[in-house]
Amino acid sequence: MKKLDTNNNVYTIVYAAIMVVIVALLLAVVSSALKPKQQANVELDRKKQVLSSLNIDIKQVKNVDDLYSQVISEQELNGKQVFVATIEDGSVKYIIPMHGAGLWGAIWGYMALNDDKNTIYGTFFNHDSETPGLGGEITTRDFQTRFNKKHILGDAGYAVEIVKGEAAGEQVQAISGATITSKGVETMINTTLEEYKEFLSDKPSEAVESEESITNNEEEAE
Repeated sequence: MKKLDTNNNVYTIVYAAIMVVIVALLLAVVSSALKPKQQANVELDRKKQVLSSLNIDIKQVKNVDDLYSQVISEQELNGKQVFVATIEDGSVKYIIPMHGAGLWGAIWGYMALNDDKNTIYGTFFNHDSETPGLGGEITTRDFQTRFNKKHILGDAGYAVEIVKGEAAGEQVQAISGATITSKGVETMINTTLEEYKEFLSDKPSEAVESEESITNNEEEAE
């Protein structure tokens, strides 16, 4: 029987091809097996981000899925995705998702508004590849809480202004040394607010019912 020549070029090519196929099959099997878990982790992370916009300390939450299902209702209002949250005190918050671009890559976040659709209750921002200690600071609570209690509706319409140095009135102070990323956040927010303008301009149904009730009472009094 002729001995197999392992030094032959044909043998090397065939052997390499077989190994590549085997490794590819193994990777495909592993990837397929892990895909449900990966998707679950992505979904869990999304829920954490939405809840964080409500000023909830996720580190203190034992079961994110349970809290999310209790607090958040995912809806489509005026053709836009909106997360409607009912928090512990019974008040309603509207959470708007947003996506934009920073200095080096994608940035995204969520903004929670009070039921007046004007006052910012909380925010959450994240990034793909911003510089640690500079643009990466958009993920910190120090930056995110600067938006709390600010109003998105001004004389020029719906907008948020992020400024260098000291902020006054409805302005939000930018991150020191990260002007481009800060402006990226501003652009992301304002672009999203423009897209949600129709939803934001609608009065909450509770407010409409309250106004109708007042009107009816006044008519009865007359």
